[in-house]
Amino acid sequence: MLSVNAINPQLLAMLVCPATRTPLKIADDRLIQAANRRIARRELRNQAGVVLETPLDGGLLRGDRLGLYPIVDGIPILLIDECIPLEQLPEEEDSPG
Repeated sequence: MLSVNAINPQLLAMLVCPATRTPLKIADDRLIQAANRRIARRELRNQAGVVLETPLDGGLLRGDRLGLYPIVDGIPILLIDECIPLEQLPEEEDSPG
């Protein structure tokens, strides 16, 4: 399984959001933990409106900090419908920096 920290920095520098073309960066642990708490309570939906059930290993944060692409089983899911709108997280939980 690919570790979140195993993403090659050169590859990460090339990754962009498929919807906005903004750069992506590794989300910090605090944001992932907040998202996973909401997933455990079945309170988090992706862009397609599907309630998430699988905890995240990590995530790739959009440059505008409005969306998070999940990393599940070590695999980044870079599909527009899979992006998690961060407006769903309370302000104190979604502070990624």
